[in-house]
Amino acid sequence: MKASITVFLFFFTTCILSQNVTSVMTLSEYLGYVKNYHPIVKQANLIINESEAKLLKSRGAFDPKIEVDFDKKQFKDKNYYTELNSTFKIPTYYGLELKANFENNSGQFLSNDLNTPNDGLYSAGISASLLNGLLINKRMASLKQAKLFLNQAKEDQQILVNEILYNAATTYFNWLKTYNEKKVYESFLINADTRFKATKRAFFEGQKPAIDTTEAKITLNTRKLNFEKARIKLIKSSLELSNFLWLNNNTPVELQENIIPDTNTINNVDVTFNIALFNDENFDINNHPKIRSLNFKINGLNIDRKLKLNNLLPKLDVEYNFLTENRNQINSFNNQDYKARINFKVPIFLRKERGDLKLANIKLQDQKLENEIAKITIKNKVNAIQQELNSFRYQNNLTSSIVKDYHTLLNAEDRKFFLGESSLFLVNYREVKLIEAKLKAIDLENSFFKTKANLFKVAVINLTD
Repeated sequence: MKASITVFLFFFTTCILSQNVTSVMTLSEYLGYVKNYHPIVKQANLIINESEAKLLKSRGAFDPKIEVDFDKKQFKDKNYYTELNSTFKIPTYYGLELKANFENNSGQFLSNDLNTPNDGLYSAGISASLLNGLLINKRMASLKQAKLFLNQAKEDQQILVNEILYNAATTYFNWLKTYNEKKVYESFLINADTRFKATKRAFFEGQKPAIDTTEAKITLNTRKLNFEKARIKLIKSSLELSNFLWLNNNTPVELQENIIPDTNTINNVDVTFNIALFNDENFDINNHPKIRSLNFKINGLNIDRKLKLNNLLPKLDVEYNFLTENRNQINSFNNQDYKARINFKVPIFLRKERGDLKLANIKLQDQKLENEIAKITIKNKVNAIQQELNSFRYQNNLTSSIVKDYHTLLNAEDRKFFLGESSLFLVNYREVKLIEAKLKAIDLENSFFKTKANLFKVAVINLTD
């Protein structure tokens, strides 16, 4: 794919110097360029960047913290109080928190419970939530959900990129269709011009009546009109294609006239879309990005449900700190000098907590149902597309046979006309039928390509790099 992009860049940089040189842009080169440089694809990558930022933010809840609280009151040369309280905290994954503290308080009007030795008081301890918040709490749930959301974002990003590539591919197929239509009208315009000149010459030689030159002229002007319409359609489709072409610095690129689509696309479309080996019988729906994304969402809702279930437990917070005056001797900490705290509370009816749990269960059940619906929908879409592709192959064989037979009829009628055994009306009739058959074949091929692209989109297949 990188080599294809290099070739495609070469097309654009040399088109100004070689306007008369025709360059073919294949579907693979085009999609590779879109995937690497289109702004919306870059915007899709921001989804992952945002989720990574949210994951970093949730991890911040476990960052160690230093807190310093200083409070002093001085009035009329009296030191009412001076309070210094500094703490170093280390939150852990579960509902535990390690803590080291230093207090140094003084003053004439200091509260008795705040008195400390002259050199201050050191403490080291632990706080824990023994019931509500021990095995799961808000910061634990936020971190787990952020990891799941990051994985979900990667799946959603792939779906969004495939959607953009699908739109780009259908635009390319439309460009190819209008190019083929223009070539058809161009070839038959040449035939009509040749036939008009021959008829006009035969009239002057007395071999054809004047009415034949009139009919030949009408046919020629009709071909010119059809060719002009096809030319305008090709210009419009080229401009639509240019909407997907950008340079690396977010600069849009206009498609040059000397760049044409690959008329051999039908032979490499499966390789380009990486569906050459795709088999719906071996298609594992559980590996589909949409289903994986929904599964990550379900797991996130499960975590939320566990958190709501945990909130039904009473809140029991305990804290124990060893105290010492000498920070240089670790063995100075003993269980005779300590500070402890117990905090217990529980709502009487738990109506808020029970309501939150019911809502969490409803959301979880709703998401599981959506997951099952998505599985069936994707399976049926893939199966329908495969059936449609099989039908297109059969239709294409019939259309090719019809075009070949109309070619045979026109060539035979054309020979008979120049031998004087047929009329210009019959030749034009055969030619109109051949044109219609060719246009139908082009339209059928376009539908076939779009169905291939739809399979690429529905199955969310990774584009070959």
